[in-house]
Amino acid sequence: MRTVLVTGPGGAGRTTVSAATALAAAAAGRRVLLLTCDRGPAPDAVLGTALPAPEEDGSGACAPPVPVAPGLWAARVAVGEHFRTLARDLQDRGTSLFDLLGATPLDPEELTELPGAEHLAVLAALRAAHDAGNWDLLVADMPPVHETVRLLALPEQLGRYLRRLLPAERQAARALRPMLAQLAGMPLPAQKLYETVERWQQELSAVREVLEAEGTTVRLVAEPGPLGNEVLRTARAGLALQGCRVDALVANRILPAAPADPWLAALADEQRTAHKALCEEFLADGVTVRDLPHLGRAPRGREDLAELAPHAALPDSAPRPPVTDGWSVEDRRAEDGMLLWRIPLPGAERDGLRLVRRGDELIVGIGPFQRVLPLPSALRRCSVAGAGLRDGELCVRFIPDPDLWPRTP
Repeated sequence: MRTVLVTGPGGAGRTTVSAATALAAAAAGRRVLLLTCDRGPAPDAVLGTALPAPEEDGSGACAPPVPVAPGLWAARVAVGEHFRTLARDLQDRGTSLFDLLGATPLDPEELTELPGAEHLAVLAALRAAHDAGNWDLLVADMPPVHETVRLLALPEQLGRYLRRLLPAERQAARALRPMLAQLAGMPLPAQKLYETVERWQQELSAVREVLEAEGTTVRLVAEPGPLGNEVLRTARAGLALQGCRVDALVANRILPAAPADPWLAALADEQRTAHKALCEEFLADGVTVRDLPHLGRAPRGREDLAELAPHAALPDSAPRPPVTDGWSVEDRRAEDGMLLWRIPLPGAERDGLRLVRRGDELIVGIGPFQRVLPLPSALRRCSVAGAGLRDGELCVRFIPDPDLWPRTP
């Protein structure tokens, strides 16, 4: 199954590009599901179809899909409903813990979503769509690009936290819970809580499989301009750090080449300059660039989408290999006694780069983004000697630790 995650700076036209991409694929004969996490009126206006609200009982990760065009269905992600379902489930499974603490569980009407609930709901909807197996293509209208990068990092981060807070040896001690409860003179957290954590770990693993699948790519949307270009550059580095592949850059709302109006001509010149800079950066790395013309109005309905769809069609070629395929370790011990770990980070800048070695992990930060990377086995027996960023590639230099590295006879 092919999955395209559409994101970009706020106001760049993510919903329009998502809908145009989905319509183009449906017109080519694919069965397409368009998922949107936008709870406002924009998706309805762009599609020309009213999307129903999710079911209040939280029975699904998204509302029932509705037909929009031949081969194309659309649905809203159930953000609030998904959060309330998770909260009710956690309360039901932790009844004994609430009793131990003397706490009163929240009533259903008190369960209002917390910050970050949207991220979890989107991930659940992506997984549910994959599990259903009803679609050839899934197009997801994602949040703004910085939020999307954090969303894509969430499964790995949460999985790491759960492993630290409840490691395998502690979970193995569940069999001793009745005896420990007698010794402590009070009940210990219920078995259901451990089961809940295990289920979350399984679900996070399943979501990571979706995000890391060969058919999953990110499509960036931008309205060329100085500020938009800068946001996109930082976000692109963050996506690369998470191992996400960018299949295309869609330059949205491209103005006519030679408008008669002097004011519009100046704006078009500024846009052309920014567009040229984007093309130079992305085309150099083999990323397709597509231009969507400005219609002179906000796109509304099937006719406007049909005009834009040919410009937003997916590339005919298969997605490129995963970004992490380029994360190579070069053995240069014979030349200069070092091993080099090369990590492609297109868009990264030296000023915003942070590196911290922590045990068998390397913490890499780029601007507002960060990832904890487990070191390859050979590098765990080495010390960091330095690092450099050149031409969009981070190169970390390691020197073998003589106390840990096997000696040559």
